[in-house]
Amino acid sequence: MNKQELLNIIKAKLTEKIQSFENLIAETRASNNDTKSSMGDKYETGREMLQQEINNLQRQLNESLNQQSVIQKISVEPSDKAQIGALVKTDKGLFYVAVSVGEITSEKQKVMTVSVESPLVKAMSGKKEGETFAINSMVQTIQHIW
Repeated sequence: MNKQELLNIIKAKLTEKIQSFENLIAETRASNNDTKSSMGDKYETGREMLQQEINNLQRQLNESLNQQSVIQKISVEPSDKAQIGALVKTDKGLFYVAVSVGEITSEKQKVMTVSVESPLVKAMSGKKEGETFAINSMVQTIQHIW
């Protein structure tokens, strides 16, 4: 399993996500300005709702930028325990400990990306091959770590 390829897929997804948020923010700001200039003070509520939407999009953008910052620091060196940058195969699935961008496919295998803050990673953190951990009363055994 190629961790560099996984990292590249995640970087591409994050870049796409960031561009999408930036475009949405720009479009929403433009519509907010249109409303302000053409509708007058009568539509304060609509402008406030647009501002809340901009704030929400900005928060999501900042979260994606933080994820991008985290991903820049991840090493593709082999790991011997479950930690950030590790690719962990359990009897229940294949997990890449990095940032959460959902399921990705690499080398015709589905890999679930998980952040270090996730309950799954907290449960498996520091474990080595052959060790078990439990999450939601489901026991998993670590079969391999890259």
